[in-house]
Amino acid sequence: MIGRSRTDAVGESPRASESIENSADLSLDEIYHLLQTQRRRDVLRYLRTADDRVRLRDLAEQVAAWEQETTVDNLTSDERQRVYISLYQSHLPKLDNHGIVNYDKDRGWVEPTPHTKQLQPYLEPPSQPPSPPRWPRRYAGAVVCCGLGMAAVTADIVPITGLVGAWLVLVAFAIVTSAHAWSTGAFDLELSN
Repeated sequence: MIGRSRTDAVGESPRASESIENSADLSLDEIYHLLQTQRRRDVLRYLRTADDRVRLRDLAEQVAAWEQETTVDNLTSDERQRVYISLYQSHLPKLDNHGIVNYDKDRGWVEPTPHTKQLQPYLEPPSQPPSPPRWPRRYAGAVVCCGLGMAAVTADIVPITGLVGAWLVLVAFAIVTSAHAWSTGAFDLELSN
């Protein structure tokens, strides 16, 4: 890990350091505890887009901007400082102690670790509830239209034969079924070798 703060390692036994280094498998309780605050979730959200280490100042400014629902340029000094201090003193040391980030307190750098990805599934927004199905209504609409069309053919309102009417019904259902299959991805071909 890059430069753990000297104050973080004070009083730790060698075994404690090893457990920090080998914390690949966090328990569900530990994961929930780490993600219980929005600021820590925002830190991980910011680091998800970072390829390398980031400056604490930049991280704190972006988290503050998200909290205030504004841009970094529109933040006040107090808004920046409040987030910076809480990240510096509390949130980043906690993530560092669990091996989720490498935090160099003295130099003001934060870097994601491979363990950061372990928390990503818990940061994804919940999936949207399914929308009411539209395709049954579309099929019902096709049935109604085709039924009215066939009634018009039978009553000699439309000057076509029953055979042509039957073909039109078949074509209508082929179009609706094809549109349904296309919209659900049934026609997608995977070109994997």
